[in-house]
Amino acid sequence: MTQMTIGHLYTSLHAGCASAVARVLEAHEVEVEFVDLDPEDIEDALEQGEVDLLVSAWFPRDEKFSGPGSRVIGDLYQPQISFAALKALGPVNTLTSADVDRVIVADDSREALEKALKQLPALSSLPMEVVGEAALIARLEKAQSEGEAPLVVATQPHAVFHASLLTLVEDPGQLLGGEMSARMILREDVARKADTDLLDELSEMMLGNKVMSALDYMIGVEGQDPDEAAEAWQRGRLIPRDA
Repeated sequence: MTQMTIGHLYTSLHAGCASAVARVLEAHEVEVEFVDLDPEDIEDALEQGEVDLLVSAWFPRDEKFSGPGSRVIGDLYQPQISFAALKALGPVNTLTSADVDRVIVADDSREALEKALKQLPALSSLPMEVVGEAALIARLEKAQSEGEAPLVVATQPHAVFHASLLTLVEDPGQLLGGEMSARMILREDVARKADTDLLDELSEMMLGNKVMSALDYMIGVEGQDPDEAAEAWQRGRLIPRDA
């Protein structure tokens, strides 16, 4: 196989992941093309053969995209909706309005938070502010400078977890849901033609949340091209940070 089309969501996080996967394909002399997708386009793009490889789908949430004509491979990183704060705090089920003064939630994590707040009565009356994923860092920098004490809800990986702003808040009851698995969906007819060594390498490929947060930061905040960010990862120049 000499060519493969990678489909990915049109975000810096997914573009960085797709570019990292492309590095593996190119090392096996596969020419790569990219297709940017909106969430509602994914199913049709796979069914109509517009993309050969989807990077990535979050399982079990995205199981609907894996049909009989596809093969699910890899475990690239482990998305998880998380509580966090600008300073170290106790477990979320011990917090009250004396500890935090508001909830700032990334737009993609709002639904999970609303379910969690039903089991956190001490926090349910706090004001809630929904922020777009791309605006989260700027909003938290403002909160820090103005002395606010927000409880933050966002999905790892994210650039904000590479920015030395947040400390994770323990969620013992997994009120926001458990860890997911970012996997690739490969069309079965493409998989049958692909080199077995390539498939093995893709299946074993691991980026991890810290690397993905760093890629998201380089692309979304620093404005680097996804391919340049993937090259930095490949050459060991990308240094992840602890959340």
